[in-house]
Amino acid sequence: MAIGSAGGAGAGRDLMLPGIVLGVGLGGFVDGILLHQVLQWHHMLSSTDSDHIGVRYYSPHTVGGLEMNTMWDGFFHVFTWLAVLAGLGLLYSRVTHSRGRVWRSRVLWGWGLVGWGLFNLVEGTVDHHILAIHHVRTDAYQTWWDIGFLVLGALLVAGGVLLSRGGTVVDLCRDRSAHQA
Repeated sequence: MAIGSAGGAGAGRDLMLPGIVLGVGLGGFVDGILLHQVLQWHHMLSSTDSDHIGVRYYSPHTVGGLEMNTMWDGFFHVFTWLAVLAGLGLLYSRVTHSRGRVWRSRVLWGWGLVGWGLFNLVEGTVDHHILAIHHVRTDAYQTWWDIGFLVLGALLVAGGVLLSRGGTVVDLCRDRSAHQA
């Protein structure tokens, strides 16, 4: 069986884009499901009373405000769902294109972690800091929660890159031709 490093001949790079897009979508689902719905720490517009762009405030503590926040949470989930679908489509095209090449799962998981980390970095920077339309948690430690979200994103990116670099590829077609020769 022919086994090589994921870095050799760009093998792990074949999974980079699908993994990152899947990671963005799945990381967004973790944020939306865990922080928005289960813990109810914030919603998409829950800090617009102090935002930087002048969006009307929709208090998540009133029925009307919660309805508006829930609708925008839904738009957020549509985006994350489309990212997962796009990532699966990209992954399918890479796998069917390479036929016999099979990647060890750490390559895809690594790039997925990079995508999740990039989601945290972009969403945290844009929504928490630049627009300030919501924060991880609105309390006395709001800034620290937002910074922690960014630090987690950076750690996910670094860990994902390290994980994907250690992956290997098994080429089933090469293995089959070697046995037939």
